[in-house]
Amino acid sequence: MSRPSVSRLSAHDLSLAYEDRTVVEGLDLEIPDNKVTIVVGPNACGKSTVLRALGRLLKPRRGAVLLDGAELTSLPAKQIARTIGVLPQSPTPPDGITVADLVARGRQPHQRWWQQWSEADEQAVSEALERTNTTALADRPVDELSGGQRQRVWIAMALAQDTELLLLDEPTTYLDIAHQVEVLELVRRLNRERSRTIVAVLHDLNQATRYADHLVAMKDGRIVAQGAPGEVVTAEMVQDVFGLSSVVIPDPVTGGRLVVPTCSWQPSVPEKTQTH
Repeated sequence: MSRPSVSRLSAHDLSLAYEDRTVVEGLDLEIPDNKVTIVVGPNACGKSTVLRALGRLLKPRRGAVLLDGAELTSLPAKQIARTIGVLPQSPTPPDGITVADLVARGRQPHQRWWQQWSEADEQAVSEALERTNTTALADRPVDELSGGQRQRVWIAMALAQDTELLLLDEPTTYLDIAHQVEVLELVRRLNRERSRTIVAVLHDLNQATRYADHLVAMKDGRIVAQGAPGEVVTAEMVQDVFGLSSVVIPDPVTGGRLVVPTCSWQPSVPEKTQTH
């Protein structure tokens, strides 16, 4: 069944559940083409659940996810794999697999029974390694890499898959701040240089504000606000979604929005020593 859609990937009247527990109810979402969309919200608000549905890792209880106007559940798995790359949260590599072999697995959707490996596959893997600055790691076991290196390798695998849409579930989890920035800068380059449509779930609101073209704020399984970060990120939104009192000021580097939490407590002042 096909329906009209503004963007290539969208969700309409989407309800998602795990067994008897409904997580998302009646959600509508249009993913802007060739942009970086970042989804934020408190823990257990449904962010990762929505991302799983967008990648057909979770079947909707009601409503539909549409890809190019067709319901995702009606499309062949291989067709989806050639169009949508999904990087789940904290993926685990097979024991002992090398970087080159892991990245090469991204080519599986393009394999044919009569041709298991081609020059195009080789070129795609080589380019993915180069773009993620992991070429020098090609022969190393993935389980010996640092957290930031692993994340770049997983993204390289998704790049080798050569999809026009890329879904990333908390790609900076467990990384220190330097590696977080490294991964997010890579994501932005992929979008700017290759026109990839990227959807990412992030916890850090300030990072989301800096790197998103389109920001989606969720709470209790519903979208509270969405749009350009400069329009969405306000002290009122932060209070509503996160229950956090804050002030929103210009980012001194980008000129965008920067959320600064405020505190109701006051630092204790040591009592003056009395002299007798």
